[in-house]
Amino acid sequence: MVACLSEPPRPGPPRLIIALDSVTIHSTTPNDTLTGSVGAEDPDGLDSLWLQVDTIRVGVDGLFDTAYRNRFRLPIRAGLPPGRVPVSLEARDVLGFLSQLDTFVTVIR
Repeated sequence: MVACLSEPPRPGPPRLIIALDSVTIHSTTPNDTLTGSVGAEDPDGLDSLWLQVDTIRVGVDGLFDTAYRNRFRLPIRAGLPPGRVPVSLEARDVLGFLSQLDTFVTVIR
C-alpha cells in the first residue's frame, strides 16, 4: 500500500497585517498622531520590519522570532493637504524573502 504525503511547506515571504485605530487624521496641528498595530508572521523567522507613514520610516529587529505584534504611534506633520497619506509595512524573513503591505489614511481638516 502506498500512502500519499503532502508536500512540505515551501518557503515564502512573511504574512503582514496593519490595523489602524482611525482611517482619518488631522494635519492642522503638529500634535496629531497615527496609532494602530502591526504584525508579521513567518515560520522561518523574521529578520526585520519597517513601517513608513508619509516621510517617517521606523524599523525593528525581528530577532528571528516567527511572529511579531506591536502597537505604534507616529506623529503626523502639520500642514498636509487633504487627501491620502500612504502607510506601508515591510518585513524580511531570515531567508531573505521580502513582503510589503500598503494602505493609507485620509487627511481631513
